[in-house]
Amino acid sequence: MKILVADDEADLVAELKPLLERLGYAVVTASNGEQTLKQVEQAVPDLVVLDVIMPEPDGREVLRRLRQSNNWTPVILLTRVSNPVERTLGLQEGADDYLNKPFDPLELIARIQAVLRRTYQSVQNTPLNSYKTLLSGDLMLERQARRVVIRGTLLSVSSRAVSALEYLMLNAGEVISREDLLNQVWGWHYPVETRAVDIRIAELRKALKDDPDQPQFIETVIGYGYRFVGQVRGR
Repeated sequence: MKILVADDEADLVAELKPLLERLGYAVVTASNGEQTLKQVEQAVPDLVVLDVIMPEPDGREVLRRLRQSNNWTPVILLTRVSNPVERTLGLQEGADDYLNKPFDPLELIARIQAVLRRTYQSVQNTPLNSYKTLLSGDLMLERQARRVVIRGTLLSVSSRAVSALEYLMLNAGEVISREDLLNQVWGWHYPVETRAVDIRIAELRKALKDDPDQPQFIETVIGYGYRFVGQVRGR
């Protein structure tokens, strides 16, 4: 997914951009309101991190223009004004979340992931985990039967690989750490290392013929874990 970071504080942008990129996001930037509006139109980001106090037009005005033009790209507002009224106004004008400066970058990442997850589920209206079948392009995962089919061909993969794929698809677009996958698929009581996760991902990629350099389904986030990059729907 692509994130637009719009802030005139160069040091903050320089810190956030590589951090978000390491987590698997594509990042574009802007330093004033006019650049922000152009980037929203040209880069079509999945989410905007938007500073309230920046050169004209300011973040609040940018947000108003986006919503008035019926653009509902998720927006997280950043501000140094820790005023409840300011927060309420921002949310009423169409912001999806609000974060006061200074902040922990990890908190911003958590909020980005939460907003993206919430937005996708609201578009679909029903949480993915309520469906019996998960679909992404030519890929189909039948959850109860534990069957993985691609382009009409049933794949022969281990049950652990199926469970890893299921968890990644249920959290499509979100970066999942190796430790999280290990706990979710193997359980905390299994004495295995994170290398077991890499083995099962390699198994899936081979079966799916998914190129790790140009992934259609599973992307590696170096030093952290994996992300399902395909759009997932339920049936």
